[in-house]
Amino acid sequence: MVRDGYKFVLPLLCAGVAAAILGWRVTAVIVLLLCAAVAFFFRDPERLPPADPEVVVSPADGRVMEVTDESMGGRPGRRISIFLSIWDVHVNRAPMAGRFREVEYRPGRFYNAMRSRASADNEQNIIHLETERGEVVFKQIAGAIARRVVCWKAPGDSVKLGERIGLIRFGSRMDVWLPIEAEIVAHPGQHVAGGVSVLARWR
Repeated sequence: MVRDGYKFVLPLLCAGVAAAILGWRVTAVIVLLLCAAVAFFFRDPERLPPADPEVVVSPADGRVMEVTDESMGGRPGRRISIFLSIWDVHVNRAPMAGRFREVEYRPGRFYNAMRSRASADNEQNIIHLETERGEVVFKQIAGAIARRVVCWKAPGDSVKLGERIGLIRFGSRMDVWLPIEAEIVAHPGQHVAGGVSVLARWR
């Protein structure tokens, strides 16, 4: 379980045990089931990234919602949007090896993460990653249920392919922007695993 989960799991566990000791069986069962559900949400399985140095991996578990043309700072490119349901692993990972140039927190709305306008309007962390091939931009985007985006890295930090970089709590969205030179291989409707599934090849 990821470290951030303990602040939610431990109070529920203590409350469930206390209810059991007091003989409040129904309450104890409900609270302990809730505790188990929260612990499941904060699970953090090990992942083995591909050995291929040309790949861009998914930064999150979930379903690819869209792959669309989008410019970034005047540069042509494409955006890949991934929806994370409440059942998906919510630990986020680096799509490529590189160095964090900037992490910009942007407050905003909490539209349903499946809506296209969530990419621009919702609360989010915008992460600029410098790599050997150029800049990748990816976003941790809060949704209607997720109200907290957490990035564990700071500008200047170096990351490996598939390394853990943060967390979004309770259902959300992640966007990855790549320049036009990258060959997108992911497609809408595809289920992807963070740090493992290949989104693109950038030769």
